[in-house]
Amino acid sequence: TLAIASVASLAAAIPTGLQSRGGDCNTGPIQCCQSVQSAQSDAVTTLLGLLGVVLGNTDVLVGLTCSPISVVGVGSGTSCSASPVCCSDNSYGSLISIGCVPVTL
Repeated sequence: TLAIASVASLAAAIPTGLQSRGGDCNTGPIQCCQSVQSAQSDAVTTLLGLLGVVLGNTDVLVGLTCSPISVVGVGSGTSCSASPVCCSDNSYGSLISIGCVPVTL
């Protein structure tokens, strides 16, 4: 129950609209995800189930097929034709990232 409370408090502490300031992101590295969906979506719940991942809070966004964005400076070295996000849990390789918030580059 302590782990669930920790995850819930972490999700509540993540701001809903981060601005990129030269790559600053208080939840993790800025990433470019091909898709960002609710943890409750069919595709995400299926993928999480296959990976054996159980979320304490299903009210988060999950990034799918993500890769890091190298930010050299605002306006240079930043390109993402999909969804730039910051995610709190990037421990599943490039397949999924959990607890994502959109970022403006």
